Amino acid sequence: MENEVKNEMSFLDHLEELRWHLIRATLAVLIIGCVAFAMSGFIFDSIIFAPSRMNFPTYEFFCRIATYFGMTSDFCAEELPFTIQSRTMAGQFSADIWTSIWAGFILSFPYVLYEAWKFISPGLYEKERKSSKGFIVIASFLFFLGVLFGYYVVAPFSINFLGTYSVSDVVKNEFDLSSYISTLRASVIACGIIFELPIIIYFLTKIGLVTPEILKKYRKISLVVVLILSAVITPPDVASQVVVAIPVLFLYQISIYISGSVLRKEAKKEKRRKNA
Repeated sequence: MENEVKNEMSFLDHLEELRWHLIRATLAVLIIGCVAFAMSGFIFDSIIFAPSRMNFPTYEFFCRIATYFGMTSDFCAEELPFTIQSRTMAGQFSADIWTSIWAGFILSFPYVLYEAWKFISPGLYEKERKSSKGFIVIASFLFFLGVLFGYYVVAPFSINFLGTYSVSDVVKNEFDLSSYISTLRASVIACGIIFELPIIIYFLTKIGLVTPEILKKYRKISLVVVLILSAVITPPDVASQVVVAIPVLFLYQISIYISGSVLRKEAKKEKRRKNA
């Protein structure tokens, strides 16, 4: 019945409904963004600038590994050889505003997904809605897992590599505040989106655009694409790219299994229909 009502809606009605879903999602981002703005001191000192200090958990972890094997490592330095500065009048205020908005988006991601799902789900059949019940929970979990991976693994590698890289002792690393934040943000958001790969494959399989055979056939091409993506969101050193590529390839293998599982379920349903 719900499907019929949805189908009877005009194009303008659909646009109006989409507009309200977008308004509610945007309000959620802005409200949480305002809370983040009120807590900007904590966010910048304890979260944003934490990877620029050598007591960051990731640096300590890799320093212990290097020490255990008797190797020297940049992760064991007393401090990173760079400073962060703001060179424009509105630089710090602008950084505070945009950081709050991005924090609002990250923290409200489950609700943004919920609004997207509320718009899409009425157009699905009852069985399809039931089979996709855990969509918001799983997609949110993967996104936050990617965000944590980006923050604790990719971002420290990027900041450590770029912060210690030098062409000459004559040149000092004095990074602009916006440049530092954009490096951190790119690592976190990109990983969050990349970790949604199994969800994307699930829906592409449901609509018939992807099969396990296709995923297996283009595995080598996918590996190249993964390495390119890794190069985009990490500094140009092999270690960082491998660090990103490993979980993405693991997610790709999981996606193959998910795609096969979806097709098997569809085949069983089709068999039941024929036998009924």
